[in-house]
Amino acid sequence: MPVNDGCKYTLLELSAKVEYALLALIELASQSEVNHPLTINEITARHPIPERYLEQIFTLLRRGGLIQSQRGAKGGYMLVKEPWQVSVLDVITLIEGNRKERGLATNQASVEQELVHEIWQQANTTVKAALSEYSLHDLCQHRDSRKQISHMYYI
Repeated sequence: MPVNDGCKYTLLELSAKVEYALLALIELASQSEVNHPLTINEITARHPIPERYLEQIFTLLRRGGLIQSQRGAKGGYMLVKEPWQVSVLDVITLIEGNRKERGLATNQASVEQELVHEIWQQANTTVKAALSEYSLHDLCQHRDSRKQISHMYYI
């Protein structure tokens, strides 16, 4: 019987920075077909994201090549790539940066240490695979289907 059975524990933490980036990118992805840029004000009006924080996040996303800014009266931000080309893993990696795997000194590692590291690598590989399966397009589709279900009224 597992020790943490019934216990709420999360191994992978969703940072506010990643959450805000994904929320903003979903909004941009929703506008990608009509080629309409969104301003930071429009995005923060729809989601409880601090404006200054979103500006910082957009700087990272722009430098990472996911979004571009358009100046002028009809300016704002737009996706550079198609929504189906951007995975959740891409966003996390761009926002959080690549984390180096803690090395294992193989000449001094015990069998137990090797086992623990192998299990951790398997878990990491599984998480990466799951996050790479979902694109911004997928998130938009899931959102739209949930909105349809929540707006169904029965008489």
